[in-house]
Amino acid sequence: MTVIDRKSARRWAETETDGDVDDDGMPLSMRLSIADTLTLLNATCGFLAVYFTTTGVLIPHLTNSGDAGVVRNNAATAVLLMLLASVFDLCDGLVARKLRSSPMGAELDNLSDLISFGLAPAYFVLVWGMVVGDVHEPLSAFAATVVLLAVVLRLARFSCVTMPDGVFQGMPSPFGALTVVSIVLLELPFTPTLLAIMGVAWLMVSRVEYPKPRGTLAVAMLSWIVLSMTLLTAWAFDAPGGLLMLQTACSLQLVLGAVIPLFAMVRRVYAFRDNRREARAGAHS
Repeated sequence: MTVIDRKSARRWAETETDGDVDDDGMPLSMRLSIADTLTLLNATCGFLAVYFTTTGVLIPHLTNSGDAGVVRNNAATAVLLMLLASVFDLCDGLVARKLRSSPMGAELDNLSDLISFGLAPAYFVLVWGMVVGDVHEPLSAFAATVVLLAVVLRLARFSCVTMPDGVFQGMPSPFGALTVVSIVLLELPFTPTLLAIMGVAWLMVSRVEYPKPRGTLAVAMLSWIVLSMTLLTAWAFDAPGGLLMLQTACSLQLVLGAVIPLFAMVRRVYAFRDNRREARAGAHS
């Protein structure tokens, strides 16, 4: 789910139909815009995250090969790719707003988000359950399925439900995916980890409002992603204090997931107060 609703940025799509063709005879609806290219890079990162989780974490576990450092590097690479996917997701909406979006832009966006923020984190949870022990594998598979279905429902609702400008209903899928991965990286006991993952899945399909990152908030989010990538790289290369810094960042990610909805709540309270003042002023005039 992109930060800026690309359904509202279809100036090009609104003026062209599937029957229109360019000078080469190609339907204009099949031409990719710059925003679409960024969206496809998002999907590519999600697929590669699954690849590194499989080859670098799951296969070494099943074959008892590879040392801890190699596994840590591959796990970090998978998470870095999910973070990079969120950067592309942030940018494709901005580009679509500034330039143009193709008729299939919104559909590409949802499909790419399903791969990067649905399949990739759910698969990461599944592999985590297999690594921590066979007795936990069925429960981790259940949790992974719940995460995947939550993202599917989240994206479908985003396409169908119109929300007030400036807010999302439910935790955005990129933020939810990174929160799920942060929970796993904290290496808490199995039961608290499982419950926290299920809680994030619930937040994604809930009616809790999250503000859309725009302006200063978008810059803050991008800065947070870059910082997270830096700390993850330090952990991957076993830098001094790298694990502690990573755990601190993961903890902050969880706190942000719980605190950010308060901004939307405060915004709603102020809007309600302003409406009441206007109504009273109109009654007395």
